[in-house]
Amino acid sequence: MNKTIRRASVFCLLMVLALLVRATWVQAYDGRALADDEHNRRNTIAQYAQPLGDIIVAGSPVTGSKETDGDDLRYKRTYTQGDLYASVTGYSSQAYGATQLEGIYSDVLDGTDDRLKNPTDLITGKQTSPGDVITTIDPGVQKAAYEALGDDRGAAVAMDPETGRILGMVSSPSYDPSDISGTGDADAWQKLLGDTSKPLVNRALRQPLPPGSTFKLVVASAALENGLYGSVDEATDSPDPYTLPGTSTVLSNENPSAPCENATLRTALQYSCNNVFAKVAADLGQDKLKAMADAFGFDTKELDVPVRASESVYPKDMDKAQTALTGIGQFEVTATPMQMAMVSAALSNGGELASPHMVSKVTDADGSTLQEYPDGDTERVVKESTAEQLRSAMVTVVDEGTGSNARIDGAEVGGKTGTAQNGVDNSNTPYAWFTSYAKDGSTGKQVAVAVVVEDSGAARSEVSGNGLAAPIAQKMMKAALKG
Repeated sequence: MNKTIRRASVFCLLMVLALLVRATWVQAYDGRALADDEHNRRNTIAQYAQPLGDIIVAGSPVTGSKETDGDDLRYKRTYTQGDLYASVTGYSSQAYGATQLEGIYSDVLDGTDDRLKNPTDLITGKQTSPGDVITTIDPGVQKAAYEALGDDRGAAVAMDPETGRILGMVSSPSYDPSDISGTGDADAWQKLLGDTSKPLVNRALRQPLPPGSTFKLVVASAALENGLYGSVDEATDSPDPYTLPGTSTVLSNENPSAPCENATLRTALQYSCNNVFAKVAADLGQDKLKAMADAFGFDTKELDVPVRASESVYPKDMDKAQTALTGIGQFEVTATPMQMAMVSAALSNGGELASPHMVSKVTDADGSTLQEYPDGDTERVVKESTAEQLRSAMVTVVDEGTGSNARIDGAEVGGKTGTAQNGVDNSNTPYAWFTSYAKDGSTGKQVAVAVVVEDSGAARSEVSGNGLAAPIAQKMMKAALKG
């Protein structure tokens, strides 16, 4: 063989080897990336090739599937009472993807999760029967929240303080995910996107707002835990009126005739005395307050229930006047309804915060458990004695103070109202808050709730936590104790 042929043969062999290496690389590495690419329509075709698994509430599916007419996407998602459960399920759309539980568990619900496959299925890539997602939602609590919120813009969350199970989660205004589940729903999609009330936003988890006076529970916890005051019935050093440190700004109380001067923490919660809690915050300092807020769950970047909740924030790098304002839940303090429900839940549960979750387990088509979320996974937030004292003070708020609309006959109910400023110089309608707990002594059932009403259409003078938010919480707590 002459030199030219030999060189050509070697060159051809190298080219073949290069092609083999490239083909192997594409199959073993790039192939997975291409298969998982969001623009790969084969994934969508496979996802909707068979009926999807279901999201289950109290043993019954709130989702379904129906066959389409002649499309390569054979089935599409349907929803039972879609508006009622949208803040739990999210949506699964052939055109716009999936959110919330639909998105988190899409592989289980469409049958592509490897945990659903036997060894043969893994080798062949065969699509298997889908699994289901079992929620912790109580339909009675969910319905009570949905109906009580009505046309108000806001959100509500209820959870079992002992187990951490989320019993109800509603965001208003809502929407029906069935309206956007197909490929021909562009008009409905654009209408939702253009709606200024943002129905696609889950306000219960994803809309942090100033919590106003509901945050005073955190401040009172810090005062007791750090020994600033020995009990909720010890007089505080709180002048009325109170001037913010280093400024000439005088902080007023909503009720000028309330007995707020040097009031006890119990009285200060009962009448929602701003002077007391601003002074307590300034005396404690931002570091101690932040530590207390963080123990309740503030500043947690990855709070998954399992849907990711937005971070509730206690600010830092403040001067003393700004720190004082955080004592009444203003300045740059923000919280979601989920976070404020966690505050009441921890106090209700003896100072221990159970990890909140709205999925109990994920199963395969035969009902075997693939993943389970344990109840009662707790962390101590405050001492039991602190929690006991604050529960007593919260009961005073409901029985004798600003939370009277939350009363339930035959049950122990404690709560805290809040009205938070909205906009520059409070130029917009204030937010109405209420966070609470209820216990039935005869059955042992308990529940913690947080409600925020962003806009009810009421006149500014009629906006209050007791007037707007407490009645919603009361209906939810009543449903939870009854259920």
